[in-house]
Amino acid sequence: MKKGNLRFAVCGMVMLLNILFNLVARSQTRPDPEYFFRNPPESAKPGILWMWMGSNVSKAGITKDLEALKKEGFSLAMLASLADINTPWNGTIAGSPTPEIVAWTEPWWKLVEFAMSEAKRLNIKIALYNCPGYTSSGGPWIKPEQSMQEVCWSTRQIEGNGRLSIRLDKPVVDPHANMRFPSYDPVTGKLENLLIEARKSYYKDISVLAMPATGTVAKDSIIDLSAKMDTDGNLDWHAPPGKWMIYRFGHTTTGAVIQPAQPRATGLECDKMDPEAVSFQTDHMLSEIKKHVGKYVGNTLTGIFYDSYEIDPVTWTPKMREVFSKYTGYDIVPYLATFAGRTIGSREDSIKFRYDFERVTEALFRDVYFKTVAAKLKAAGLDYFSEAYGGPWRLDEITPQVSDPMCEFWTDDGKFTSYMTESVIAAIRKTGKNVIMAEAFTGQPVSSKWDEYPAWLKPVGDKAFCEGINRFVIHRFTHQPWDSKYLPGASMGQWGTHFDRTQTWWKAAKATVTYWQRCSALLQMGIPVKSDSDLVVLEEPEGLKIDYAHRKAENTDIFFIANTAHTSGYAYCRFQVSGRQPELWNPVTGEIRDLPNFEDNGTHTQIALNFEDAESYFVVFRKKYERSGGLAGSNFKVLKPLQALTGNWQVRFDPAWGGPKEPIVFEGLQDWTKSADKKIKYFSGTAVYNISFDVPESEISHELYVDLGEVKHIAHVYLNKKDLGVVWTAPWGVTIPKALIKTKGNVLTVEVTNVWANRLIGDEQDPDDCEWSPNGYFYNSGKFLKAFPDWFLNNQPRPSKGRYGFTTWNYFSKDAPLIPSGLIGPVRLMNGG
Repeated sequence: MKKGNLRFAVCGMVMLLNILFNLVARSQTRPDPEYFFRNPPESAKPGILWMWMGSNVSKAGITKDLEALKKEGFSLAMLASLADINTPWNGTIAGSPTPEIVAWTEPWWKLVEFAMSEAKRLNIKIALYNCPGYTSSGGPWIKPEQSMQEVCWSTRQIEGNGRLSIRLDKPVVDPHANMRFPSYDPVTGKLENLLIEARKSYYKDISVLAMPATGTVAKDSIIDLSAKMDTDGNLDWHAPPGKWMIYRFGHTTTGAVIQPAQPRATGLECDKMDPEAVSFQTDHMLSEIKKHVGKYVGNTLTGIFYDSYEIDPVTWTPKMREVFSKYTGYDIVPYLATFAGRTIGSREDSIKFRYDFERVTEALFRDVYFKTVAAKLKAAGLDYFSEAYGGPWRLDEITPQVSDPMCEFWTDDGKFTSYMTESVIAAIRKTGKNVIMAEAFTGQPVSSKWDEYPAWLKPVGDKAFCEGINRFVIHRFTHQPWDSKYLPGASMGQWGTHFDRTQTWWKAAKATVTYWQRCSALLQMGIPVKSDSDLVVLEEPEGLKIDYAHRKAENTDIFFIANTAHTSGYAYCRFQVSGRQPELWNPVTGEIRDLPNFEDNGTHTQIALNFEDAESYFVVFRKKYERSGGLAGSNFKVLKPLQALTGNWQVRFDPAWGGPKEPIVFEGLQDWTKSADKKIKYFSGTAVYNISFDVPESEISHELYVDLGEVKHIAHVYLNKKDLGVVWTAPWGVTIPKALIKTKGNVLTVEVTNVWANRLIGDEQDPDDCEWSPNGYFYNSGKFLKAFPDWFLNNQPRPSKGRYGFTTWNYFSKDAPLIPSGLIGPVRLMNGG
């Protein structure tokens, strides 16, 4: 054999052996929960709903947004283009510096292409909303004949017994859109159901029917006169004796438009039951994507998102007669008069028809809308994200067609509030999908007005984890197009949790995002297992509220256990696990340790677990435990007070946001809002606390702990210039490494950040330098910017010198209650044993 051939053969053999080795190794490799807990995969990193508000978009802002998301620990951005303001309907701010940016037009696409390039650089995946607004599918390109349709009719009562030559009027409908929500009309300047010209001009006949004028109508008494009417509505008929009602049935557009989009991007909803209309809408969307950002499809642009379906029921589609007959076996035409309030056949017959009509509608949404979209997105190499609930369909029939179905939960009054969450999760699990995504922390304006913070959000998210959700998509992250001196900046209006990079606590909240990553990583392991006997709370102190999620990954049982109440105490928990060592995995700190004190009776394991305010952690069973019973020892450290850190605290506020120019000395810790100094009372942002203290030499060898007491609302702690981490939830403290403590001259530094609300309320004490429009919504939670002020557009100093904040939605009056803020304490040095 020649040397070249021999070398080739040897190389081939080595390659084959490597392939075989990798296949064997891969087959023997099992997912390691601890590895994923310490190194959460991309699927465990949360996403955000990235709201681009109207024409207020900039390249600089896009870069800052995406870089901030990457640094914070997010991996997915779902890009939506809404109106300037969401009230929740569309609102307009006059005088935009970039009015040419309109969703789904060339200037907008150039910015989307730039966003894709930046997302690719940062390895952030993008999902694009399928059209302007967030509900539902359509745009200015949808013609009336492609839009959602409704049955309409005109009537003519006649006295029979002879030949009639009469003219039947076309049905006339209210020219305003027949839809659930109003929209901003740029012509009238009003918030109302839009005047849709096609409601006056577009009409198609279905049938002309004559029936007895009153009472229940026997089917055999209905006379179809469709063939006797010409195109101008002239009817020639020899009418039998009696009083007859003649109905001219037809259909027109409902006029329903997508919401809440910019006025110039607003257009009709496509007909979800017409395959041609759905195909046109989807093809139009995909062709625009291919034209402008095609090179990013499948790598950076990974999916299309269909958000909430918020449209009233529809009653027609052009092929309804034939498909209704196909699905039910009988003709729909004799029953058209039920839409006009008539009873056909009998009451039972009419009820059955309406039931059949709903089933046909469900089938059309399943077989036309969802099936068409799913097939076209799959062919394009794009994932199909959808909040597939709330519409005229069955969840169990729709969910299997969606590659990435999502559910949704809200933060009403600081409590988890679901929207069909349980049924959606059940439908998703039936498909065998493991990752259950959710639009997360959607906030009502009464609960989220620049006063939310991570510890407030925590029990809401923990409850969602217990429900079965294992990946969050935060509602919302608003694009910030302007200079950083304009804070808090753009808002989605009054809606959603303000989880924006302009939040006061944004940087510190990376610790919260890491917590969600760790939780999601473990809750994506194995399969969900939950029954009444998996975990039983034998004794629960008053006020505690324990919930859990259980996952099983081969021989490992993973329990996420959460106290979703703002109370502390012990709970005695019995796990249906035996023969394995319980471990506590803390997703806040990343700590993993054995729980030494437990009882194992051969069937169950019982453990006393301590919970602080809204505390949660995992109890994991993975290692065999050979002995019966349990071990002595404490599962939780008992901290003993060593000394209170009293005396003078030096506190430095940021003067750029209204704080005092020089450091302030607090002789005792206090709530900022109680200060007589308005620079402190109304301050929002980060204040830096410093205090020096000594430690008895006898305590140096012990593990020490700093208990911060009450913190409003998040803290970053340093000791002797060494970073001890962020404290954002109970227990409000940090452990001090033994090597760091000194007997003399220790310096504790605590950076404390509160919420935006106080600064914005403080601004209201001074004359206004902006004009505002009324809310127009029943929550009455503020007002939105009417027009961009000249000083903003011209980059000039503000006329009102006492104002610091700038945002597009104003929740507050000058008398609004302030939010307790600062390091309130007491701060104590504790002995951890």
